[in-house]
Amino acid sequence: MRAKLTYAVTAAVLVFYFVLVGSRGVMLIQSGTLLTVTFGVAVLILPVIGLWFLWKNTQFVRRANALAAELDAEGGLPVDELTRTPGGRIDRDSADEVFAKRKAETEDAPDDWRSWFRLAVAYHDARDTPRARKAMQRAIALHDGRTIEV
Repeated sequence: MRAKLTYAVTAAVLVFYFVLVGSRGVMLIQSGTLLTVTFGVAVLILPVIGLWFLWKNTQFVRRANALAAELDAEGGLPVDELTRTPGGRIDRDSADEVFAKRKAETEDAPDDWRSWFRLAVAYHDARDTPRARKAMQRAIALHDGRTIEV
């Protein structure tokens, strides 16, 4: 619940920022000189890119959460079997061991979205966010019946 609240607050702050920047871009365009119009258009591009990124990220998170809920209903969510340091951090050797197991599971069933979901969790636990995201995108695509290159 805390993560959802943090995400919502961050998204709201970003939208406020995009509106603020966009209004400045409109003000520059309204000035009417070649230089200010050019800068105004350039400034308007930033909020558009930001909103697009925020929208795509929100879609990704919602789809990943939907897969997690479906996998939870099936009783297939990965069990936290990681060893932690006294400070609560995941032990690297433990993460590597679980990762090897999840990778083998995915290699045995490359068309199963569930194995890709669990691999994404293992990548995340190993602090490899780019690969975790790609694995989750693959899980979402397989779940939705689409094909993507990973």
